[in-house]
Amino acid sequence: MFDTATTALLRAVLDEVCETVSHREIGARTHVASKILEAATRGEVSPDGLRQVGRDALSRAPTMWR
Repeated sequence: MFDTATTALLRAVLDEVCETVSHREIGARTHVASKILEAATRGEVSPDGLRQVGRDALSRAPTMWR
């Protein structure tokens, strides 16, 4: 489990990275969230590092059009 501050950071990064992704694209958002969580579990807790992980994940995320 993460502390409150880290949890808030993870949510903020997810929201920022996925700001242009429709909330209906659950697969893409879930993919990005899981990659951000994996990175945080490995010890990556810098906002810039998490954003990069999120952006990389978003570029590889499944979409309903692929």
